[in-house]
Amino acid sequence: MARIELRRVQGDFGFEAKDADGHIAHIDSSPESGGRNFGIRPMQMLLMGLGGCSGIDIVSILKKQRQTVEDFSMTIDGEREKGKEPSLWETIHLVIRLKGNIDPDKAKKACELSMDKYCSVAATLRPGHTKITWEVKVND
Repeated sequence: MARIELRRVQGDFGFEAKDADGHIAHIDSSPESGGRNFGIRPMQMLLMGLGGCSGIDIVSILKKQRQTVEDFSMTIDGEREKGKEPSLWETIHLVIRLKGNIDPDKAKKACELSMDKYCSVAATLRPGHTKITWEVKVND
């Protein structure tokens, strides 16, 4: 079982979340809705989780295929539903950038495996609602 401890530390909506290993994340609402810009918005944190989860998968798969990943970066853009409560992620697009001695076909396959099979965050976001797309660029 995973456990997160959350406590309010600043203003009305400034929270500190701590995992069982002591890692800390700051969470807040936007100033427009009463926050103080103290930390990451909860919905942005979901996008970060998607990036981290898929990034771990992709690098792990490529390492198993004896590909040399010298650099890895990702941009994630998300669009939320308008005028709805709750306002869920409607679309998410990831651009994965890899550098190194990497076969582009193996990079594409690693991304497919992550997004369609291994990434738990993608699987959590997707059921019947969020459209997740991606592209990979190798040595671009």
